[in-house]
Amino acid sequence: MTRIVPPRETLHVEFKSDRSRLSDRELVEAVVCLANTEGGELWLGVEDNGAVTGLHPEHALLEGLAGLIAGRTSPSLTVNVEAVQVNGVTVARIAVPKAASSTATTGGVYLRRRLKHDGKPECAPMLPHDITSRATRFGQLDLSAQPIPGARLEDLDPLERERLRQAVERYGGDRVLLELDDEALDGALGLTFRPADGDRVPTLLGLLLLGREAPLRQLVPTHELAFQVLEREEIRLNEFRRDPLLKALDWLETNFRPYNPERELQVGLFRVPVPRVDIAAFREAVANAVQHRDYTRLGAVHVRLDDDGLTISNPGGLVEGVTLANLLTTEPRPRNRALADALKRIGIVERSGRGVDLIYRGLLRFGRPEPDYGRTDAHSVVLRLSTAEADLSFLKLVLDEENRRGGKLPIDGLIALAVLRGFKRITCEELARHLQKDTDQAKRTLEALHEAGLVQAHGATKARSYTLSAGLYQSMGNKAAYTRQLGFSALQNEQMVLNYIRQHGQIKRAEVMELCRLSEDQAWKLLKRLMDNGKVRKHGERRGAYYTLVDEH
Repeated sequence: MTRIVPPRETLHVEFKSDRSRLSDRELVEAVVCLANTEGGELWLGVEDNGAVTGLHPEHALLEGLAGLIAGRTSPSLTVNVEAVQVNGVTVARIAVPKAASSTATTGGVYLRRRLKHDGKPECAPMLPHDITSRATRFGQLDLSAQPIPGARLEDLDPLERERLRQAVERYGGDRVLLELDDEALDGALGLTFRPADGDRVPTLLGLLLLGREAPLRQLVPTHELAFQVLEREEIRLNEFRRDPLLKALDWLETNFRPYNPERELQVGLFRVPVPRVDIAAFREAVANAVQHRDYTRLGAVHVRLDDDGLTISNPGGLVEGVTLANLLTTEPRPRNRALADALKRIGIVERSGRGVDLIYRGLLRFGRPEPDYGRTDAHSVVLRLSTAEADLSFLKLVLDEENRRGGKLPIDGLIALAVLRGFKRITCEELARHLQKDTDQAKRTLEALHEAGLVQAHGATKARSYTLSAGLYQSMGNKAAYTRQLGFSALQNEQMVLNYIRQHGQIKRAEVMELCRLSEDQAWKLLKRLMDNGKVRKHGERRGAYYTLVDEH
């Protein structure tokens, strides 16, 4: 088979020379290294600089390499080996899948691939915390439910247990928890663990929620929250805390409020608060960072407010199965399940597990840009919330529609209105990317808004596009924008038809419908307008009719 050798080594590409026969041990270790990262390709017979030197004669028969690798890895890795001809020289391409759990050589060697400071890749040993971190990422280990060696019941603070009960009251949590005594409460939330032959000991969750500061600092050194406020590059506030979680979250929210001023919008008889940052979205975003962070990694959960917005970041990338392309639609996959369940029962986070929806709603209903996760990588999740001025007219139309419905606008509908507000005109395919759903679901969302009179449809079938309705533009105090949008569209359609004829010599009505995303009637009116203006000439009748340019000279 002929393939092109990649130009250089990367995190997913490894070159191995085979001129003096690569040992079986080195070969298996290189495969393990790739498998414990993101998988990739091992090119055997290629030098580190990319020069193709070919296979050693003992590796000329490749049939046994896959079996060798499977037999010397634990759990066994299944790789695909193929011979590749490069300028008449044979090399081997070994496709290595991403391992579903930490994989070692049968000699007990764990390796992972990483980038050095100069951007070049290398294989590095996997330390115990790396193995634990990988297990939590794949959902194979809930670190928050594990007992902490050296922790004692005396390390739990009765005052923090009382704070927990008060939080259940304040946030509307599971009131059953209020009826339990201390031991039953600890058992219900998983704050302690009782081995078969011993006394109860605190879990990581127990220390995080109820731990006294000194033992928490000593036994869970990875737990830390930071709050920073920057104004015009000047540091106004820069504090770090290692308090138990409920106390730390109270401290964070209390210190954030002075930097989150509110104004009010009068809607009918009610005054609606308009904050710089929606406090429910703020609380959910911080709680998400705390419950999804990797507690095997050092580093704080950072909450940073600056002139451009609010950034919340946590150590540890997205868990397996969650990507930036499915954040809105994937099932909840908490890295620390016991901690996530406890925060839900206390009432601090959204009970359905759809906290991302709450964060989106907290921005979009005020006419602000959608949450930005674009700086997220394999090592940290970074969420950026805009603090731009609220669009009060957009907020009012959302509130009016919710009052009409007698409930909240569905999140898909809110996203659609926000996208239309920004892009003016969209198709189902374009909205589907924002909803992270398929085109049919996007179409149902737009058609429901169309039936409610919130958007206007243009064209038919695949060419159908949507704009905000004239009524919405009017309610937003921007009647000219609607007329301008339609006016620009008419002029653009005329120019597209004329340019098409110049390029292809003629055009039919069906081609106008496809080109301009118009219905049959709209396409006919456009062509008639061009004929009336003396720009095109019609030839033939009915289905055979086509149009050409009138001589422009």
